[in-house]
Amino acid sequence: MQRKHLILTSVLTAALATGAAHAQNVVLYSSNNTETIETALEAVKKTSPKLNVQPVTGGTGTMMKRIEAESQNPRGDLFWSGGFGTLGAYRQHLQPYRPADLDKIPAEFRGPDDLWVGTNVHIMVMMVNERQLKGLPAPATWSDLMQPQWKNKFAITDPSKSGTAYMLVYGLYKQFGQAGLDKIAANAVVTASSGTTYKGVAAGEYAVGMTLEYAAQEYVAGGQKEIKLVYPSEGSYLAPEGMFIIKGAKNLDAAKALYDGLLSKASQEAQLVKNFRRPTRTDVAVASLTTLPDLSTVKIFPVSQEAAATEYESVVAAWNQAVAKAK
Repeated sequence: MQRKHLILTSVLTAALATGAAHAQNVVLYSSNNTETIETALEAVKKTSPKLNVQPVTGGTGTMMKRIEAESQNPRGDLFWSGGFGTLGAYRQHLQPYRPADLDKIPAEFRGPDDLWVGTNVHIMVMMVNERQLKGLPAPATWSDLMQPQWKNKFAITDPSKSGTAYMLVYGLYKQFGQAGLDKIAANAVVTASSGTTYKGVAAGEYAVGMTLEYAAQEYVAGGQKEIKLVYPSEGSYLAPEGMFIIKGAKNLDAAKALYDGLLSKASQEAQLVKNFRRPTRTDVAVASLTTLPDLSTVKIFPVSQEAAATEYESVVAAWNQAVAKAK
């Protein structure tokens, strides 16, 4: 009986070991919301069913500080996603990796030395609530909002509180200089978060919000017919977000598999259709899958993501100066 027990125990141990060998555990650090993560992982699971992904969520800044604090003993394997400027500031904690289909991602959406890659890109737009225009024509350009009649009728988020809002303000600064920031700040209602801006427009608090394309599109898709997206004829600004493998990742092979999955066409299409996250891949037909325009048809004012990261303090200071003048 004892011998049979020993044999059974050995068989069970071997079975567990085999199961553990087949399962690929990976810890995902992410600043994305639960819905976005679930959408991506559903797509990833179809091609990588053995991946056992354990998400740990928090704000981008919080997660990057955590990665830095854990650098001697990493707890996470992959981070998804953050602005390129933020990722560049922590590059010493990033593990280079070159996925097989990197050629599907334009060079402008890749990090240096294969340290990170863009998984989605935000376009900064004007979100218009037509019911709140009160006879004013909808703005067609950023410059329109600098005119006196727009005072207190539109919202913009404090760039020190939001990475995407910073890219918007950075674009305005590069295109219109300090004088342009002064005019925007003089007219705008400044909010403390991106969510406050687009939710405020949807609720009718503001006629216009300078905000993110995907956030505005969610209300259009939700049936709010009064909400329109305006892509300024002077040019919109891009704010790509990327992911990276954490240096010293304990589950490196699984992290690479998850990286490939999140970058895949299936994952990016799912994110686009369900959450309106614009893909970085060139082989995803945005206009065919949604009512959003293809990126090639949108006029873009070019800004350097690397320069934006380097000039962060000075541009935020320029914005604060503009706000101070408006008081």
